[in-house]
Amino acid sequence: MKHNLQFDFIADKQKNTLTIRREFLADRQLVWDCYTKSELLDQWFAPAPLSTKTKSMDFREGGHWHYAMIDPNGTEYWGYTDYVKIHPIDYYTSLDAFCNAEGEINEALPRAEWLVTFTDKGENALVETVVTYKSLSDLETVIQMGIEQGLTATLEKLDELLLRLRK
Repeated sequence: MKHNLQFDFIADKQKNTLTIRREFLADRQLVWDCYTKSELLDQWFAPAPLSTKTKSMDFREGGHWHYAMIDPNGTEYWGYTDYVKIHPIDYYTSLDAFCNAEGEINEALPRAEWLVTFTDKGENALVETVVTYKSLSDLETVIQMGIEQGLTATLEKLDELLLRLRK
């Protein structure tokens, strides 16, 4: 059964932002939990066929998430998220970065500020993510790296997880 869930992916080259709006077949609390608990993030936060593993996570203002996306050959791609502001089940803001296994930030790759907002859309949840880059070249770098395809595939894995969790 195919559902017509809202999905918008907008690159604004004037403001150096990506805006992703995505509707999910689940209530807002469950979707929030999937975004903020490492045991759930590890089940969906990477495009197939990659998997995710959390090295450390402390979901609080001033906390962080240090994780790797792992390809089928075992190659690890490390990421680091600093949590800035958290308003439970409504929104959080964070700063993301590419890093190594020790959590040292790769300054050669773009960092971005994320504002992730969770709202009700009938019985479903709508997540709006606004990612702000420091420059147009940073935005264009992540677009060339395939962020749209990667996020699309990643959010499809979240759809599958939500279906399993709702049973």
